[in-house]
Amino acid sequence: MAAILVCFAVIAAAALAGAPGASGQDLTADYYAESCPQALATIQLVVGAAIVKEPRMGASLVRLHFHDCFVNGCDGSILLDDTDDMIGEKTAQANNMSVRGFSVIDAIKSAVNTACLGNVVSCADILAVAARDSIVALGGSSYDVLLGRRDAMTASLDDADDSIPNPFMDLPELAANFESQGLTLRDLVVLSGAHTLGYSRCVFYRDRIYNETGTLDPAYAASLDARCPPAGEDEPLASLDDTPTTVDTDYYQGLMQGRALLHTDQQLYRGKGGDSDGMVRYYAENPDKFAEDFGAAMLKLGGLSPLTGDEGEVREDCRVVNQE
Repeated sequence: MAAILVCFAVIAAAALAGAPGASGQDLTADYYAESCPQALATIQLVVGAAIVKEPRMGASLVRLHFHDCFVNGCDGSILLDDTDDMIGEKTAQANNMSVRGFSVIDAIKSAVNTACLGNVVSCADILAVAARDSIVALGGSSYDVLLGRRDAMTASLDDADDSIPNPFMDLPELAANFESQGLTLRDLVVLSGAHTLGYSRCVFYRDRIYNETGTLDPAYAASLDARCPPAGEDEPLASLDDTPTTVDTDYYQGLMQGRALLHTDQQLYRGKGGDSDGMVRYYAENPDKFAEDFGAAMLKLGGLSPLTGDEGEVREDCRVVNQE
C-alpha cells in the first residue's frame, strides 16, 4: 500500500506542479535539493523528537498547517506574534488557547537555519513538511510536499475569524466554508480525517454532549459528563477518536456509531444517506483509500494561495518579520 501511495503522490505532485502559484511561480517537491539538501531530514528529525516527547504534538502540528492555509493561503502568517501595529491570528476565536506547537516550529527553524548555513527554508514550508512528518510519525502514509512558499509579512485577526471553520457549524455552512477555499465536499470529509489525531477542549464539545443527545451514543456521552460539566471549567481535554495518537480510520467508524466529539464531525455522518454519509462509510471500510485520498487532499490544501517568487520573504525568526 505504501508503494502505491508514493506512486500516486508523485503523480499528484507532478500535476500540481504544473499549476502556477499566486505569482506564476511553481511549487516543487525538490525546491531545496540544491540550496539545502539537509532541510527535509532536519525537519523530520526535530518533529520526530517532539512527538516522542509528547505524542499529542503531532496533531498540533497538523492543525497549525491547516489553520495557516485557511487564512489567506499557506504563508506562515499564523506564526507571527502580535505587534504594536498588528493583531495577528494567534488570538482568533479558533486559535486562542487552542493552537499550539509554536515552540516546536521555533526549534525546527533554528535547526534548519544551522543545517542550511543560513536563512533558506521558509516558515510556511516548515509548517507543510512538519504536518506530513507528523502524520508519518504516528503511523500514517507519506506523501510528497510541494515546496517554495514564502512567508507573509503581516497577519490578520479579522481574517482568521472570518476564514477558519468553527466546531459549531452545520454541514451546509461547513461545506460552503471549504468551497470558498476551492475545496470540495470530499476534501472536507477527507481532511476532517485528520481528527484521527488529537484532542479538543471542553468548551468546544460541551454543547454537543448536553444538547445533541439524538445523535450521540449514550454510553459515550456518559463517559464525558464528569470530564466536562454543563458549566464551569472549559479546559478539560477529550480525544477526537479512540486512538488519538495513531493515524487510522477509527475516526470514521466513530462517526457512524454516534461517537463524534465535535458537532462538525458528527455533521459529516447524519445517517440520512447523504453524500457525506457515503464518504464516511467508504473511508471507514477502506483505510488504504483514506491514506491515498488524504495525501492528495493535503497536497491540495498546501497549494492554497502560496506566496512565491518575490512575494513576501523568508523569515529568519518565524514569530517576527525580518528587520530591514
